[in-house]
Amino acid sequence: MSSNLEPIPITSQKHDPAWKHCQMFKNGERVQLKCIYCGKIFKGGGIHRIKEHLAGHKGNAATCLRVPSDVRVLMQESLDGVVVKKRKKQKIAEEITNVNQVSTEIQAYGDQVDTNTGLLMIEKSDTLEPSSSLLVNREGTSNVAGERRKRGRGKNLPPEANALSFVPVELGARRVNNHVHMAIGRFLFDIGATMDAVNSVYFQPMVDAIVSGGSGALMPSCNDLQGWILRKSVEEVKSENDKVMGAWVRTGCSILVNQWNTQTGRILLNFLVYCPEGTVFLKSIDASSVINSSDALYELLKQVVEEVGSKHVLQVITNGEEQYIVAGRRLAETFPTLYWTPCAAHCVDLILEDFAKLEWINAIIEQARSITKFIYNHSVVLNMVRRYTFGNDIVEPAATRSATNFTTLTRMVDLKNNLQAMVTSQQWVDCPYSKKPGGLAMLDLVSNQSFWSSCILIVRLTNPLLRVLRMVGSKKRPAMGYVYAGMYRAKETIKKELVKRNEYMVYWNIIDHWWEQQWHHPLHAAGFYLNPRFFYSMEGDMPNEMLSGMLDCIEKLIPDVTVQDKISKEINSYKNSVGDFGRKMAVRARDTLLPVEWWSTYGGSCPNLARLAIRVLSQTCSTFGLKHNHIPFEKLYETRNCLEQQRLRDLIFVQCNLQLRQIGYESKQHDSMQPLSSESASIVEDWVTGIDAFLDDDTYPDWTTLETLSVNTMLLRPGDEVEELGAGFNDHEIFNRMKEGDNENAEDNVVS
Repeated sequence: MSSNLEPIPITSQKHDPAWKHCQMFKNGERVQLKCIYCGKIFKGGGIHRIKEHLAGHKGNAATCLRVPSDVRVLMQESLDGVVVKKRKKQKIAEEITNVNQVSTEIQAYGDQVDTNTGLLMIEKSDTLEPSSSLLVNREGTSNVAGERRKRGRGKNLPPEANALSFVPVELGARRVNNHVHMAIGRFLFDIGATMDAVNSVYFQPMVDAIVSGGSGALMPSCNDLQGWILRKSVEEVKSENDKVMGAWVRTGCSILVNQWNTQTGRILLNFLVYCPEGTVFLKSIDASSVINSSDALYELLKQVVEEVGSKHVLQVITNGEEQYIVAGRRLAETFPTLYWTPCAAHCVDLILEDFAKLEWINAIIEQARSITKFIYNHSVVLNMVRRYTFGNDIVEPAATRSATNFTTLTRMVDLKNNLQAMVTSQQWVDCPYSKKPGGLAMLDLVSNQSFWSSCILIVRLTNPLLRVLRMVGSKKRPAMGYVYAGMYRAKETIKKELVKRNEYMVYWNIIDHWWEQQWHHPLHAAGFYLNPRFFYSMEGDMPNEMLSGMLDCIEKLIPDVTVQDKISKEINSYKNSVGDFGRKMAVRARDTLLPVEWWSTYGGSCPNLARLAIRVLSQTCSTFGLKHNHIPFEKLYETRNCLEQQRLRDLIFVQCNLQLRQIGYESKQHDSMQPLSSESASIVEDWVTGIDAFLDDDTYPDWTTLETLSVNTMLLRPGDEVEELGAGFNDHEIFNRMKEGDNENAEDNVVS
């Protein structure tokens, strides 16, 4: 993009749906639009040209190749709506012409709005769009009515206007929506539900079921809910879980141990079972009295393995504390066909936490926080920032507090030009907050090139680790085939950025300290080895670390020595691309199919190796967290009545399993991860907590003045972390995990 392009905020008066998918810039006296997906800049044609570009209409604009399919369909429907509206207007115009005695009344009516009935006519316009006509927006108001009131036209309608029966239909729906939304709001506010309750995938089906029942439908009683409805829900969940468990025979599974410390000091262990078909919640145990005993933990883990079936379990994933290490290793001795694995996400989070403790990084984080704290405690400033960043927040919540430090720095770097355009604008100069200490400090930092250079370097050093964190928590694909490559790329990136060994080893030593057990883990090495995308991209011989891990998995996971020998022979076919492995289709599919799908399709000539590969590559690397605050764990352990305890156990069983089924719906959940939502408060508090100096009596913040934030304008995050891993793994210093003081010539320590 040319450097003389000045960002222009898209105001709330822009109602066309295409405005949410482009950015506006000023180049001299001309206004230009930019597609947020492919970056193409349009110097003319207006928003209609952008819409044709997104919809794929050839002729006036080139087709966008990166637009999401749902956006393309929306733009196509919008363009189709323009044609329909034009035809309707032409038809109405003809009817008006044919009825002379009504024409003057309609002409007088055309410029008037009755604010009580909501009836209005639409002016003839060549740019009329569905979203800017009588359709209802998120606030439940008519956009056209709003614009006309601003132009001072809305007064009283003549009585004859009631004869136009086609007008009230849409506006009647508007009133119903307002009424429905307020009723839902009152109910959720009354019971103290969190705002993200509406993001549940079961919310809309519930509303649809109520509507289908009609106005006379009877709502369930409290006894119904805790009686037959809960009982039937338990049966439904068990039935769904049985389907997931049926896949364990083919893919194997991982037992996940999720530890949670409650506000009252209890330590709960939630036991989940993962496979690609889904994650199942088994049970929750109050481990407060035994959490520090490795023997007691071992007995708990042993019981769960036996309950699931040791023949299905490839690994048990826990935190990496000492008592878990001891219990996990003992468990692996008891069940020789499974591994104990420390949670990869927890390890990466600890790495990021130590990165943030480095003096120079901590200083930059604190400076960045001073900016966000000022912005997020003044509604006027926050509204201005959102306008200049096209509706984006500059604080980006992540899964943990440590990760949030670096996702937010990344977001601020992405929006650097927008922030600089804001603080140099006349609008900012005229803003009273620009003269306050916080505003002056923000101006100094946003204008400071040294600050931004440091931010950019931090982002480059940590983005590969954030990618690993997203990858191991992704529900798109099992992470086992990718985690080793992800950490390799993280260390490689740090080395390339810093060049000097004494500088990059500072960060490598932090990584090695927390990732040491993972580097040695045979499952991670085997996942790398069996992923055709990485295996065939190796230059030279496979490092001994990889081969040893693969052989260890064969011996541990396959107790039958006859099958072990068959796999050893089949590995040569895989290594040399013999048979179906060498087909052109198979070669192309290395980068396009999921590893499990690739083995299922092309591994037929090596059935024993293929079965092992599918089981290894079907595993995750991390435990999944539950939203504990929504689940009555505390009530369960405080209740003394046996019958009530059993009912609460069933309720928790249903809630946890229903919640786990929603994990893949990230787009719905993104709405609840706004910086100022209560759900993300504990994660982002270091970035948005107010400073007393900001809260003067005459500038006390008012949340009601905040403009509505549309999630449709959010900056795009990387669509596929795996694509960014690339090919080629030839830095043996990384494979050998060299540390400060080691022999720098250890690069020769590979299998020849």
